[in-house]
Amino acid sequence: MSFSISGKTAIVTGSSSGIGLAIGKQFAAAGANVMFADTDEAALLAELGTQADESNIRYFAGDLRERLTIANLLSATIDAFDEVDILVNGARQVVQTDPLDPEDQSLELLLNQTLLPTMRLSQQVARRMIKQGEERDNGGPNGAIINLSSIAARRSHPELMAYCVASAALDQLTRSLSVSLAPHRIRVNSIAFGSVMSASMQATLKDNRAFRQDIERHTPLGRIASPSELTEAAQFLASDAAAFMTGQIVTLDGGRTLLDTVEVPVH
Repeated sequence: MSFSISGKTAIVTGSSSGIGLAIGKQFAAAGANVMFADTDEAALLAELGTQADESNIRYFAGDLRERLTIANLLSATIDAFDEVDILVNGARQVVQTDPLDPEDQSLELLLNQTLLPTMRLSQQVARRMIKQGEERDNGGPNGAIINLSSIAARRSHPELMAYCVASAALDQLTRSLSVSLAPHRIRVNSIAFGSVMSASMQATLKDNRAFRQDIERHTPLGRIASPSELTEAAQFLASDAAAFMTGQIVTLDGGRTLLDTVEVPVH
């Protein structure tokens, strides 16, 4: 079975740049209708302005921390494409944490900017998918939700404590929603990734060869992933090829989480 998503409609959040943008463009190239959503309207316009409102691409700018904005995003998608079959929750942020500072607000920030919008948007989109399924009444799949997570959910980085905790919460949200939505034939999966050569990663590594070498040394496959490797995994999860797959955290990290970073473990 191919990973076809042609003719389906997808919402991709966090899609004005980086991995979200790459996934949206991959889906559009594969024949899906795509609503690119992000808070950064200028970036969306710069990336999609010449393509938006033509054929299968639209964009929506708004703050998804607001419930009304979530409702407006869904309405805009339905107005443009009549339905929604795929949701990619790609909006994510990495912030530094001082784990010993009781005034540190990084966890609240990430829960409010990533976890809660992901949950609320997933709930609203799922309700629409259920309604569409009732209208079709054909017993087929009703939709797929894909969350972008991180291997940080299974690691401990004190300076990224909030990001690790929020990523772990996102993985549990994936599992919980998958069970709740399975009776409605809606699948929920997550992609947990390590280092990906996004635009921000390129900028970070530009003048830091030692950092790149450190990443590669701690990755069994010895390299950083290309964005296309992530987008292809997302397309697989969105397609009917993954029709019996739900509640899974698909790890794309080149094997990094398999390593014990202690050079000579004492055991």
